[in-house]
Amino acid sequence: MATNGRHQEVGHKSLLQSDALYQYILETSVYPREPEPMKELREITAKHPWNLMTTSADEGQFLSMLIKLINAKNTMEIGVFTGYSLLATAMALPDDGKILAMDINRENYEIGLPVIEKAGLAHKIEFKEGPALPVLDQMIENGKYHGSYDFIFVDADKDNYLNYHKRLIDLVKIGGLIGYDNTLWNGSVVAPPDAPLRKYVRYYRDFVLELNKALAADSRIEICQLPVGDGITLCRRIS
Repeated sequence: MATNGRHQEVGHKSLLQSDALYQYILETSVYPREPEPMKELREITAKHPWNLMTTSADEGQFLSMLIKLINAKNTMEIGVFTGYSLLATAMALPDDGKILAMDINRENYEIGLPVIEKAGLAHKIEFKEGPALPVLDQMIENGKYHGSYDFIFVDADKDNYLNYHKRLIDLVKIGGLIGYDNTLWNGSVVAPPDAPLRKYVRYYRDFVLELNKALAADSRIEICQLPVGDGITLCRRIS
């Protein structure tokens, strides 16, 4: 539903100018095809005070389709929250697919865990609590994880996105994909310097701008930036 022209869906991050158009997409193409476990977790997450951190339902649908299109099997997710995008990934993977999931807050992950377990998907997930960078460094140092991931999704601390990229480019296979979420950051990437932005939006805006510039200049990848959710940039490793 919309009030005074503004969309009221929890987790609403659409960059569409028309909220009615976004609602049309949700009600016509997303919600009717949303698997029951994802609907259940979306409704549980709606009650969380930080519910805007969740992946939007249309982006969850997009990730699911993407994973199937590239026949991903070995994946990673940095930034889990209650696990909506994690659940979308787990449902899209084959039964022997795997997800290394990392987040600094196990408590949020455990909100969605019963839904994941009920759906029979917990065996696909290895959850690690804590900062992801030390784990990535260990994996690179180990040597055996080089080029081993088909798909990696990053929806975490924006001030570390470039640090993640420097490491993930080594871990994703040639032809594999990295998806960086929130790369249009509430539309603030085109806001004038004196625009009235929320404090957290203003703080992370420069990090997002720096990431976008770096990805556009990185010859090791092909990129595609899409206005899905809060903006997602897909990076296909080519060298």
